[in-house]
Amino acid sequence: MGVVGAVVVPHPPLIMPEIGRGEEKKIQPTIDAYREAMRRMAALSPDTIVLSSPHATMYADYFHISPGDHARGDFGNFRVPELKLEAEYDAEFVETLSRQLKAAGVAGGTLAERAPQLDHGTMVPLRFIQEVMPTVKIIRVGLSGLSPRDHYRFGECVAQTAELLGRRVVYVASGDLSHKLKADGPYGFAAEGPVFDKECMAALAVGDFLRLLSIDADLAEGAAECGLRSFWMMAGALDRRSVESEQLSYEGPFGVGYGVASFVAGERDGARAFGDTFTKSQRERLAARKAAEDEYVRLARMSLETFVKTGKHADLPKDLPSELSSQRSGAFVSLKKDGMLRGCIGTFLPVTENLGAEILRNAVAAASEDPRFDPVREDELDDLVYSVDVLTEPEPIASDAELDSKRYGVIVESGGRRGLLLPDLAGIDTVAEQLSIACRKGGIDPNGQVKLWRFEVARHH
Repeated sequence: MGVVGAVVVPHPPLIMPEIGRGEEKKIQPTIDAYREAMRRMAALSPDTIVLSSPHATMYADYFHISPGDHARGDFGNFRVPELKLEAEYDAEFVETLSRQLKAAGVAGGTLAERAPQLDHGTMVPLRFIQEVMPTVKIIRVGLSGLSPRDHYRFGECVAQTAELLGRRVVYVASGDLSHKLKADGPYGFAAEGPVFDKECMAALAVGDFLRLLSIDADLAEGAAECGLRSFWMMAGALDRRSVESEQLSYEGPFGVGYGVASFVAGERDGARAFGDTFTKSQRERLAARKAAEDEYVRLARMSLETFVKTGKHADLPKDLPSELSSQRSGAFVSLKKDGMLRGCIGTFLPVTENLGAEILRNAVAAASEDPRFDPVREDELDDLVYSVDVLTEPEPIASDAELDSKRYGVIVESGGRRGLLLPDLAGIDTVAEQLSIACRKGGIDPNGQVKLWRFEVARHH
């Protein structure tokens, strides 16, 4: 007993004839592959299906598992409220899985459910599941903002729970791929879109879960995907198991990538301990990156680590290069952990005696004053990746025609409020996107009268 198989499936509501009204025929290969995938899973005679959905309750630092015995949902958000689905939950599995997560140090459980009704990321695959397995019980799980390894560990806990309870379990990873495949699609086009989809489907086609875990975070963000974390969880459920994998379909006619893949679990295979291998490779990459840091980044790291470990501000070293000891410039310090932003604070004009002091100050602020994040803990220090952006003096511009989102950062001002955005950020491909985010950061009406400045940066990694 244990996890006997898994599938990756998309969740476009228009795949339902009641919603698509004929449009679903344009993704007939996806529909056919969906049915084939579920037929294969039904042949494995599962007792329980664990289904992860990007549209279930999601927290930054917690995996939410839906509590209770059952749930209902409908497609009212897609103008078809009469289309309803209902699922029975495996409450014993949920209780045991919650205990396994706690024992493994993974933050997850049934606390603080925000939306008990079924979401469309659950209901679309559920419709296909119930065509061939009408009475099977499910577990509904949300994603999180935690690391790839944490998502993989969640999947490992699913496998442990299945074995403890003697359940035959199938894992259904609901998730679309890139949402930016076509200029005329609902989300536009980004160069990262097709690259991400090709990389993701190549990994899934052969069951290369290490490759899946290692997909670049900036690539995923630029592609505007929604399913990668769900796929990581599924991969963890198949840790140390041989798999018979197959890509059943891939297409993106509406500008969103839809992929279907199936996995049938085989014997134990210690060579497929991808979670452990990924952790080791991450440590090696971080160590190599740290060894290659320049003076700017080393200064930021020293400042932050001194503050976190001692609670005191570091003194400015006496042997700094002249550009750090004599130049005055605004500077931003950005922190990332597991490819995701962990803090970013800076000054667009200098407020200290030199650039070195500016970096010292802003590194501490990025770790402790960014309102979007909790302060950095000491146990996170080895996992942080730093970048330091040194700004040129902002220059006023007459209109957004003088902007370039890759070359120039922007400052927007209106009514005493200011919003700033650095240039060349992952997932921001147009000046319109850049201005929209800068306005939102400053609490500024984007349709109102605004003043604009632009600046360039020298980025240090």
